Amino acid sequence: MKKPVDVEKNKENYLQFINKRKNLILSLIDDEGKPFISYAPFVKKDGKLYIYISKIAEHYGYMENNDFVDAFLIADESETNNKFATERVRWSCTSSNIGNDGHEDIFELFNADHGEAMLKLLRGLDFSLFELTPLKGRYVVGFGLAFDIDVDANIFNHVVIDKKKDEEATVQGSK
Repeated sequence: MKKPVDVEKNKENYLQFINKRKNLILSLIDDEGKPFISYAPFVKKDGKLYIYISKIAEHYGYMENNDFVDAFLIADESETNNKFATERVRWSCTSSNIGNDGHEDIFELFNADHGEAMLKLLRGLDFSLFELTPLKGRYVVGFGLAFDIDVDANIFNHVVIDKKKDEEATVQGSK
């Protein structure tokens, strides 16, 4: 008999996992329609993610020209026992350039997480703040341990696959 999944413990682990991460991996589409990957330091607030990037960065234009971006966090390889079941989270998001003026509450979070001196320097340059609004997310902890989530874990549903049903569909489809 399978051990029941402790959803509350996994939710707690998820929140700790995302709170320890400072860089967000970004998956975008470039101007030729090809996949493009980059990263940016981030903060989160009220169920949204925020990145602060320079206009000179390649991903700046791709963020401007695409309505959607996937955001990804992954555990450090050195802390992962099974590389095939690495702890990770992905959110499918919409993005919006909200500029460099105002939003002091967001910049205070950047100051706290990434250093006030650095942010003061960057705010004098060509940087803009992007707001990423997650539409859906998936947190994976290991084999059979995946959860559909939102940023703040208000949604945290264990994903269960009915293997028997999938096997029956495969057998019927091959007839």
